[in-house]
Amino acid sequence: MSPRSLEPERFDAIIVGAGVGGLYAIHRLRTLGLKVRAFEAGAGVGGTWYWNRYPGCRCDVESLEYSYSFSNELQQEWLWPERYGTQPEILRYVNHVADRFDLRREIEFNTRVKEIVFDSKTNVWTVKTDKGKIATARYCIMATGNLSTPRRPNYSGLGRFKGNWYHTGQWPHEGVDFTGLSVGVIGTGSSGVQSIPIIAKQAKHLYVFQRTANFSLPARNAPMNPSKEMAHKAEYPERRRAAFDTPFGIAGYPPPQKSALEASEEERLRAYEAKWMEGGSISFLYSFNDLLLSKEANETASEFVRRKIRATVKHPQTADLLCPNDHPIGTKRLILDTDYYETYNRDNVTLVDIRNKPIREITPTGLSTADAEYQLDAIVFATGFDAMTGAMKEIDIHTDAGMSIQQKWEHGPRTYLGIMIAGFPNLFMITGPQSPGVKSQMILSCEQHVDWIADCLEYLRARGISGIEAEQDAEDAWVRHNNEVANRTLYPQANSWYVGANIPGKPRIFMPYVGGVTAYKKRCDEVAANGYQGFRLGTSIEEPRSAAQ
Repeated sequence: MSPRSLEPERFDAIIVGAGVGGLYAIHRLRTLGLKVRAFEAGAGVGGTWYWNRYPGCRCDVESLEYSYSFSNELQQEWLWPERYGTQPEILRYVNHVADRFDLRREIEFNTRVKEIVFDSKTNVWTVKTDKGKIATARYCIMATGNLSTPRRPNYSGLGRFKGNWYHTGQWPHEGVDFTGLSVGVIGTGSSGVQSIPIIAKQAKHLYVFQRTANFSLPARNAPMNPSKEMAHKAEYPERRRAAFDTPFGIAGYPPPQKSALEASEEERLRAYEAKWMEGGSISFLYSFNDLLLSKEANETASEFVRRKIRATVKHPQTADLLCPNDHPIGTKRLILDTDYYETYNRDNVTLVDIRNKPIREITPTGLSTADAEYQLDAIVFATGFDAMTGAMKEIDIHTDAGMSIQQKWEHGPRTYLGIMIAGFPNLFMITGPQSPGVKSQMILSCEQHVDWIADCLEYLRARGISGIEAEQDAEDAWVRHNNEVANRTLYPQANSWYVGANIPGKPRIFMPYVGGVTAYKKRCDEVAANGYQGFRLGTSIEEPRSAAQ
């Protein structure tokens, strides 16, 4: 190999990931005239929509909202066939965006970033990939996603299993036919709830192994109503602006003014029934203004859904197992489904309680629990992800001072605004921990972060500044604020992936910012308007200079 081939390729900015956030980052930074390279582990664009191809995979935000807003032509021309987009349709849309804006030429696919190292003398990051590629850039932008590190439980014996096993987050692209097979699905979170009704229609018998029951609401999915679509698109500019004045980044849901405890029982039931029939999660949580603040108020909504489950599922013992009783409704991500509870009325579906009788091991012919053996031809792990921090910690990100992300986040993530990390100059995150990300319309949050980062880079360039780093005090204050806001709500009462509860040994820290998109964007805008308050700016981070210079 010649010395020239060993020289790193130089860029202004390197982006890790080509999901919806990474793609918009390529587009936005390229408009600034920056030389950009993105590295993507998959063979195509799409991020979560590239990897998650399990049966029934569908977005839980309505199609007309879950889309890019940066191009009015794009949002006007694209036609969504259904109220909620399926994985294939969303992936088709993301590919269309990549082609329409010629984004692929900046992406190296099938390339996993292994190491990212900062040189404080030059203010440059060096990125090393699994292909031996070395590239450098002043700025590094992590678009690694919040749900992109699949987690499989460490059951013994899996290597001896004679059948096929799958993880919903790494589904075979050619699909899987379960016809005539005895199948076990482990997990009843979102991917389990979405895939179970589909698998049940194919399998000879389906065993669902449930540790924790989760609340799920009917999606009421349907073909797109053309008149609704036309009216929505006519109001797109106003709706997109209005979305930033809402807690979840989705317009069209008038905020409730009344407490559930102020309403009579008849009034509450009428409100919940209307929301149940309408479909959708935000709509249901907007029945009253204190469902995520008051345990007593929340219980009225929780019990309403439990009654619906008992009325739907014919076998009383199965219904009881499916009724969540260990967390308030909405404190885990509220799932939307199509015929999930109805599926347990099928003769070929068995619900197995593994909270009281845990899985002991995977056997060559299935699995064994504390009290029974199950013969299985295939196993599906619907066991979720190492959320919000997993993808970042998989990469060896460190500085020449010796600090690594693994060390920095040993006791839980610490960020400033979910955008930067003290001790890691010129390293940005898109929807990082302690930002609204997963508690909002994700594409809106991705666009907001990318726009903030792009504006920041333009600000630095205009002033001849080559370095920016979050101040430790600002980061500490933001982490405290994130925790204080969460602790004013019911969210921390759930053992959810929001606190890393699904990962053994992971620190129990509430990771998303739940103060709402409105408050968050206002804070981000104020920080920028005040010369990037809480950040140190300098030609060298070791030699700070004021933003005015």
